[in-house]
Amino acid sequence: MKHLNLRHLRIFETIASCGSFSRAAEQLDMSQPAVSMQLRQLETDLGTVLFERPQRQRLTDAGQELLQHARVLLAQARAAEEAMGAYETATGQPDQRGARGLLHLGVVSTAHYFAPRLLNEFHRRHPEVRLKLTVAKRSEVLAMLQEHRLDIAITGYPPSEADLEAASFARHPHCIVAHPDHPLALRRGLDWADLRDEHFIFRESGSATRQFLEHLLQSQSIQVKLGMELAGNETIKQAVMCGMGISFLSAHAFQVELNAGLMVVLDVKDMPKHIDWCFLQRRDTVLTGVNAAFRQFIFEEGAALAACKVI
Repeated sequence: MKHLNLRHLRIFETIASCGSFSRAAEQLDMSQPAVSMQLRQLETDLGTVLFERPQRQRLTDAGQELLQHARVLLAQARAAEEAMGAYETATGQPDQRGARGLLHLGVVSTAHYFAPRLLNEFHRRHPEVRLKLTVAKRSEVLAMLQEHRLDIAITGYPPSEADLEAASFARHPHCIVAHPDHPLALRRGLDWADLRDEHFIFRESGSATRQFLEHLLQSQSIQVKLGMELAGNETIKQAVMCGMGISFLSAHAFQVELNAGLMVVLDVKDMPKHIDWCFLQRRDTVLTGVNAAFRQFIFEEGAALAACKVI
């Protein structure tokens, strides 16, 4: 067996992640025949088949094994490149221009309301950095971290996975929202019991917002009417603004509507309720270069940049 080639591994990992040769070719800015040829060369070097024939869309057992190692090796190579980027000057002395390289941040859907603000401010301070933002479901973000497709991420709730490390950096308020003409909109000091007969618009099962609401309802020992279940903050906001019911939402999700007077926050006792925004990384990885610089930035500036109003 010949020595592994990082270029071949990068092409193989891209094919496996994209699920098709055509999408991988587009992402790699290569022709599809060139991608196929590089994969065949890798299989020849390894003396094994990595994708099942004839469609070559599913990995073989050997391909699954190699993919795990490839992602670790490529993540380490990226970290080394970023670390060395700090020394990339004509004199060989440390570069004083700040962090350089690619910052790939993964966030859950609700965090995308403020993540661009974080990235913009970080880029203003480190203009040499290239930015990439991936928005996905919580389970997908955690899987990408574990599979070395991401090095850093932002989610709510610390993960239970032992191989991931989480540290909170900002508060995450949640409120009960309604149409401005809703009968409860002008009332003050509402109890949870006052919401018992209202039509609630729930987030989809499995979402962090849904889990948070169910925990609060259980702690209040009350049940509410499930008027509708919708996927995603944007769809729920449209339903609330149409007067179809009230809902429990992250305050980050409705800032524009609140400022425009299209939605109001109900004055419920002991609200808003908070959880934390967490910065995530793998426990077995020491962040370097641009990732380390972003982590420091998050803990110094993240709370202020992620702040939002709730009234």
